[in-house]
Amino acid sequence: MQTRVSSKGQVVIPAPVRRRLGIRAGDSLEIVVENDRVVLAPRTRRMPTAKIVRDPITGLPVLTCGPNGPVLTSERVRELLSDFP
Repeated sequence: MQTRVSSKGQVVIPAPVRRRLGIRAGDSLEIVVENDRVVLAPRTRRMPTAKIVRDPITGLPVLTCGPNGPVLTSERVRELLSDFP
């Protein structure tokens, strides 16, 4: 995957990379020069937003982080449900 540097020194991070790393507008990135390479990394990892939706097959409420979200562990589910009204 390639991108270009604009006349203002700006670089566009392609959408598939932003989605994979959870980078959103306004996020801070760490920049490091390693030998002849520029390495960008998100400064903090953002937890995916989980939400309760209705399962289309059973009609029951289920917890999801979306198709690219992580596997929800029991601990993460407990943490998410603790904020649920």
